[in-house]
Amino acid sequence: MSANGEHLKDEGSKTQVVIAGATAGLIARFIIAPLDVVKIRLQLQTHSLSDPLSHRDLRGSPIYKGTLPTIKHILREEGITGLWKGNIPAELMYVSYSAIQFTTYRTITLGLQQAFGEHRLPNAAESFIAGASAGAVATTATYPLDLLRTRFAAQGTEKIYSSLTASIRDIARQEGPRGFFQGLGAGVGQIIPYMGIFFSTYETLRLPLSHMSFPYGSGDATAGILASVLAKTAVFPLDLIRKRLQVQGPTRSRYVHRNIPEYKGVFRTLSEIVRKEGRRGLYRGLTVSLFKSAPASAVTMWTYERVLKILMDMEAKGKDQGVD
Repeated sequence: MSANGEHLKDEGSKTQVVIAGATAGLIARFIIAPLDVVKIRLQLQTHSLSDPLSHRDLRGSPIYKGTLPTIKHILREEGITGLWKGNIPAELMYVSYSAIQFTTYRTITLGLQQAFGEHRLPNAAESFIAGASAGAVATTATYPLDLLRTRFAAQGTEKIYSSLTASIRDIARQEGPRGFFQGLGAGVGQIIPYMGIFFSTYETLRLPLSHMSFPYGSGDATAGILASVLAKTAVFPLDLIRKRLQVQGPTRSRYVHRNIPEYKGVFRTLSEIVRKEGRRGLYRGLTVSLFKSAPASAVTMWTYERVLKILMDMEAKGKDQGVD
């Protein structure tokens, strides 16, 4: 973004970073919400992809095949609003997550620079540490909203939770505080390498691409897409495990997929999926996930950079007018 070649982590005040991060998360989430619902529905399917006999125990659950057929099925059975199920907790999560993530990322990287002084870490290592730390903090802080997003998106025509308030009340009463953190281990285990890989890749590609002739400043978006595809593919099995664990509890058999097994723990869930569904089962929904995460990351980073620049320009103009 910067003409002088500054890095993302060096730019803007804390307030500007929070506003830009929250705005980027809000816009990106609304755009990719339908793909997120499709991804979750695919991830929660438990029949074997290679064994037709496993289809017998679906208990009336739909069989989704591919992104477009899944979208058509949801539109036919649940209407257009079905593609935005869970969007309210998801919007709250994305706004909070983005603000916390960018703020933590900036704080940690500046702290690392001060700590090491002249012997500053290589940019890739600095970005990896800051990105991983920022992802872990933001994931933990917003995890209950992530869980609610998944449970709403997993609902079919039967309403399990009538509203966001009702869902919080029901989970607290039936499952206790731990119910809001089902699968947190997989979430943190996924996000640390994901954000580390994402930010280190993004920072590595961002400056070289900014010197190329991309239209509308889309070099940032291109760097975001490439970084997201690489990071998402690397950690996708943990994302799937997280989704399976998030729908555990007393409502497990009432979601659109009524045959979700009872899972306990990340490694036992991993073993169970490989045993019953094969290794391919760990990558259900990867294609739509890449379709989702690539534009989401592109929109997030492009919006973040643009909003941050606007805020910084406004501050500069205010200072100039104050001097005059």
